[in-house]
Amino acid sequence: MRRIAAALAALLLGGASHAAEAPPRVTIVTSDIDRFFALYGDPVLVAAPDTLAARYLADASPGLQEFMVLRRITPEKLAAALRAKPQLFADARGCAAKLGNVRTRLAAATDRLAALYPAAKFPPITIAIGRGTTAGTANAKGLYIGLETLCMAKFIEADDEDRFVNIIAHEYVHAQQPLAQVESEDDTVLHAALVEGAAEFVAEKISGSVGYPLLHLWAKGREAELETAFLAEKDGKAIGSRWLYNQQGKDGWPGDLGYWVGYRVAKSYYDRAPDKAAAIREIIEMRDPAAFLAESGWTPGMKL
Repeated sequence: MRRIAAALAALLLGGASHAAEAPPRVTIVTSDIDRFFALYGDPVLVAAPDTLAARYLADASPGLQEFMVLRRITPEKLAAALRAKPQLFADARGCAAKLGNVRTRLAAATDRLAALYPAAKFPPITIAIGRGTTAGTANAKGLYIGLETLCMAKFIEADDEDRFVNIIAHEYVHAQQPLAQVESEDDTVLHAALVEGAAEFVAEKISGSVGYPLLHLWAKGREAELETAFLAEKDGKAIGSRWLYNQQGKDGWPGDLGYWVGYRVAKSYYDRAPDKAAAIREIIEMRDPAAFLAESGWTPGMKL
């Protein structure tokens, strides 16, 4: 009897061990970074950016190949960036050293996404070296992060590890959003702000923080003034506006403030929804920003 019990216990423990070793939902590819810094460690190649760029991009992973298409990364453009901004690429080593903890935290975040949004897809995340222009982008095939650009973006979040986890969580939500799968130069301020704000709201739920926390600090106490201005400008084009895609902003006005407004609209929608699971699904699957705004209950300056 004891032998049977022992055998059953061994089977149960073996099953538990097997379950504990289940692979993570998401694949995080960092092989391009390893290749880049192996090449960057050769002083001869550092002195020959054209050769370094060509050799690095010639063996690109599938994710880096897609990133190259999406963000127009060519050997010529990468070589130009290596010549113009050598310190940017040298500094990226420091962030690369923190990717182990980033990987662990992102695995936990994607577990929370699965719990909140059962329809979630888990395309791979590729973290690679770009040409110093894009911190991250996503489509249905995957998520693509430019290590060197995200590493320098301390104006978003001072802590490197937190910045990587929270921005990647934000971008991973974009991989789920129908509206984020198509980019148009004609997107309105409202459209872009709600796509970005929805990603901010869900990212906070899965990673513990929004991707752009300093916007919330800057806007605190000015909600009514800022959101009234946003409402007046919501139908203008996002590109060229003071709300989206304006880098670090200017004249004391921060870049991408529309992310903050869109977050508040999404939070208002969620807070008033009786079915929170349905609200998460509707925030992610939003297809009509104007209708979503009307249904959100959001008003400029409201307390959230």
